[in-house]
Parts: sequence; structure tokens; C-alpha cells
Amino acid sequence: MSDDGHVGAGRGTGSLDQPGLDESGVLDFTRELVRIPSVYDPKRGLDESRVADLVASRMADLGMDPVIDLVSPGRPNVVSVLDGGIEGPVLLFEGHTDVVTEGDAGGWSFDPFCGDLRDGYILGRGSADMKGGLAAMIYAAAAIRESGTFPGRIILAALVDEEGGMSGVKHFVASGRAKGVAGVIVCEPEAGEVCLTQKGAIRVLLTFRGVMSHGAMPQHGRNPLPPLARTISAIAGLEADLQARLGEDPYLGYPYLTPTVIAGGIPEQMNVIPASASLSVDIRTTPAVDHGVLLRQITRLAEAEAGSAGVSVEATVIDDRPPTSTAESSDVARSVMAAHEVVTSQPASLGGVPGTTDGTILWRDAHLPVVVYGPGGKWIAHQVDEQVAAGEVVQAAHVYEIAARIFLGGGPFPGPTGA
Repeated sequence: MSDDGHVGAGRGTGSLDQPGLDESGVLDFTRELVRIPSVYDPKRGLDESRVADLVASRMADLGMDPVIDLVSPGRPNVVSVLDGGIEGPVLLFEGHTDVVTEGDAGGWSFDPFCGDLRDGYILGRGSADMKGGLAAMIYAAAAIRESGTFPGRIILAALVDEEGGMSGVKHFVASGRAKGVAGVIVCEPEAGEVCLTQKGAIRVLLTFRGVMSHGAMPQHGRNPLPPLARTISAIAGLEADLQARLGEDPYLGYPYLTPTVIAGGIPEQMNVIPASASLSVDIRTTPAVDHGVLLRQITRLAEAEAGSAGVSVEATVIDDRPPTSTAESSDVARSVMAAHEVVTSQPASLGGVPGTTDGTILWRDAHLPVVVYGPGGKWIAHQVDEQVAAGEVVQAAHVYEIAARIFLGGGPFPGPTGA
């Protein structure tokens, strides 16, 4: 941080020192974005359309040419391509416009969508996850554009539905917009760590089907709930076995198999054994986990418990996102590490993403090297009183700008700095 509280760009970096970044603009735009409740909740009339309009409008104000791709009603992707005018590689900056629900606003110590700047922090849902990163990547690209010609192209992608099924990034890849990209920076909050790996995610729905009957006469039915309950216990045992066998990943920790939703019966009819019940499991994996093997193990466990109770079970994979791993020696990784060191005067720390990002789809479906780096703490996302340090947003914008200049110019790269 400089003496006036702003993060300076590239001291002592020669031609990389670019003073054109609008630091106050980055912060003001972050606050504007936070004030729009871009939760996807059609029952409340909420979606990403208003925030997408603001993103597109600001891109246009900054001299960019945004394109809106409608993924589904009320859910538009915003994409802008900046051509530097000189032949070179293509760098993608990616962020999402949706945020998770604020939940009970009474549990917050401030309005969840206030966007206030208080004691050096921008407050509100989405401030860290990830409207600060979204603003930083846009203003970083604007600074590069303002400085004149540059090698290659920069793609800015503000996508919908990252917090759900990731339909925005899937649409982005399927429509060919990732074609030709050489490296990706996903601007999610990672506490200043350069994250080269992230957990995989599998969402599994187990549906148990029995025979409905009166609760007073269970012998005339087949209750799907007891085998469902025993399956939860069996999955806990499988998780413990996985963790003992595979150990802890140095950046991602342990794999987890977490039951999240149980549905069965009608609350008002406690005297009825339901005909069916379901269990949702949120699985988070490390690169050491074989997804196919794990899914077969879970299915066998559920089938064994169901069979012992005379009911059937069906396993449905809702989504299957692999863990990702990008080499520290890749150009995009070295560019971000070098830029972090330039801006902060500290060697970059390597880390891993404890959840998943749109980067899993870009890695899986478009086969792109992905680095996740952005302002905000790793653990603040989805919590009440979400906030992000204003200085971190500005710092990230400077890192993005310098990382892009290094990547598009082909170096220079320092030696390995991650620890």
C-alpha cells in the first residue's frame, strides 16, 4: 500500500509501470455492482439482468464493445473482446454476475446490498464473491486499452449462474467464445493466493422407492426412509476411508462427501409412510480421487441398503466437475505470480480453491490452463456480513493489469516464487 492508502502499480518495473488505472473508478463500480441484488430468485423477481446491463454499460463507457449472449430468460452473459492491434496470444479474464441469497437480512449488521464503504471495506452480498474481482478485471483491461496498442487480445467474460449449474460458462464454451484462448484468470476471492488447483464437485441425487402405507401398519408398506438413513451413515464411512487412504492435499485439504438435502413424505401427514424419498450429496474431490470409481462405490452402498429393506434406489448424477490443476511453469501462472510480486513486493503464495469455480468448466470442456486469483478472503463467501477490503480490490486490479501485459508480451518471467 502507498502512503495515501492506494495500491501502487509496478514500482521499479520499467516498462511495466503503467499509471493509468482508475483506482477510484474500480471502487465506485464495485459498490454500484453490490447495490444490485443479482440473486437468481424468480419468485422475488430477481436475476442477473440488471447487473449485466450495468456491466455492459460500463464496458461501453470505457470504450469497449460488449456483446450480450442470452443464456436463458433473465440470465445474460456479457462478453467483450479487446484487440491490441498486434499479433499475440489471447488472455481470458472471467467472473460471474450472480450472487447467493442474502438469507435473513435481520442476521446482517448492515443492509445486505448497501455497497457502503466503511473503515476501508466495501460491504454487502457479492462484494467479495465476486463483484470486487469483476470490477477489477474490467478496469485493468480498460487501463491497458487506454495505454495504446498491445500484443494479442483480452477477453472479458461476465457470466451468469456460477452459483448454480454454471450454465453461463457452459454456454460461453459451447458457443465457441473460448476458442483460441491461451490462458485464463478467474477473478474469484482467494485472499491474494495464486491458486493453480481447485476441488472437483459431484452432485448426486439418490432416490429410494418403496411402497406407501399407513404409519400404524408399516408391515403393509416398504419404507424408503430407514435405508436412506443407513446410506448416510455408509457414506460417512466411505468419506473417512477416502481421507485415510488418500491423505490431505497440500492445497485443497481432504475430499468430502456431504449429505445436504433429505426429502420424503408430507410434513402434515405424519401417519403416512412415503412411497419415495431422496438424498442429495455434495461431493468435493481432490485430484487423487477417481470420480468414476467413487460414484460406483456410492451407488453400491445405496443399493445394498435399499435391497436389505426391499426398496429400490436410483442414483442420478446432477453434475460432475473435475478437480483442476495448472502447472506452475505455465505462462499464465508465471504471469500472475510475477505481477503479484511486482505489485506487493512479496513473493506469490500458491494455494488451492476449496470450492469450485467456472474455471472447472473452462478446464474440462475447453482444456484451458486456469489460475484463480482475486480480492477477498477465501472463507467470507456466502456468509452474512460479507465484505471486501477496498485496498485488495485495487491491488487485484493492478495485478491483473500487469499480469496481462506480461502474458501478452511473452514475459519477462522471474524464477519460481510460489511457496
